[in-house]
Amino acid sequence: MSTAFLRGVLMAHPSMPAHLVPRPVPVLRSPLGLAHAVTALLAVVIVADVLHFGAAAYMMSVMGDVVSGGPGDVDMAAVDRADTAIASTSVLYLLGLLGTATLFIIWFHRVRHNAEVFAPDTQRRTPGWAIGGWFIPFGNLWIPRGIAQDVLRASQPDPYASEVRHRGLLNAWWGMWIASNILDRFTTAQYDSADDPQAVHDAAGWLMTGSVLDIVAAVLALLLVRRLTAAQNDKAMAGRHPLQPAPQHPAAGGPVPGV
Repeated sequence: MSTAFLRGVLMAHPSMPAHLVPRPVPVLRSPLGLAHAVTALLAVVIVADVLHFGAAAYMMSVMGDVVSGGPGDVDMAAVDRADTAIASTSVLYLLGLLGTATLFIIWFHRVRHNAEVFAPDTQRRTPGWAIGGWFIPFGNLWIPRGIAQDVLRASQPDPYASEVRHRGLLNAWWGMWIASNILDRFTTAQYDSADDPQAVHDAAGWLMTGSVLDIVAAVLALLLVRRLTAAQNDKAMAGRHPLQPAPQHPAAGGPVPGV
C-alpha cells in the first residue's frame, strides 16, 4: 500500500481512527552472516593481541638487558626492533578493533530488531538505542548491557521465564570488556610517558597484562555472538514468535458492532 494512497484515504475519511491505519510490521532478519563476519574479525583482534603480547615481552626482555648491563652493552638494533614491533602490532590491533566494533554494532542492532518480533513487550528500549547507546558518555557503561539482556530474554524459548539464558556469559564479557578498556588506557599512558629503560621495562609488563585481558574479553564476546545468534536462529526455525493481532475493525460491508 503506497503512502500516496494512505494519504488519500485519510483525506477522504478524516475521522478514521489512527489505530485503523496500517503500520509496518517488523519481520525477522537473519543475523547469521553478520555473526560470521564479527566472529572472523574478533579472531583477527585475538591474533593482534597475541602478537602485541609477544612484542611487549620482547621489549621487556630488551629493556631488562639494558637495565642490567652497562651503557656499552646496549644493543640499539634490538631496541629499534622491539619498538617497531610494539608500533606495528598496535596499528594492527587498532584496525581490527575498528572493523570489529563497526560490524558488532550492526549485528547488535540486527538481533535487537529481531527481539521486536519475538517478544516486543520484554524490551525496555527502542531498537535505535542498540546503536546510539554505545556513543553516550558514561551511559555506554550500562545501556548496551541492558539491551543485550533484554534481547537474550526475547530470544530464548520462553521469554517470560524468571531466568535469562546466557546472562552469566553476558555479565562476564561485559565486566571483562570494561576492565580491559580501563587497563588499556592506563597501560598506553604508562608506555607513552616512560622516559628511562626501567620505566619502559615496567610499562611493557603492563602492556602484556592488558593484552591478556583483551584476549579474554574478545573470546567471551565471540562466545556471546555465537550463542545469541544460534538462539535466534533456532527460535526462528521453530516458528516461536508472536502472531500478529487480528484487526479490531469490521470487514468491509459487514455488520458494525453495537448498531
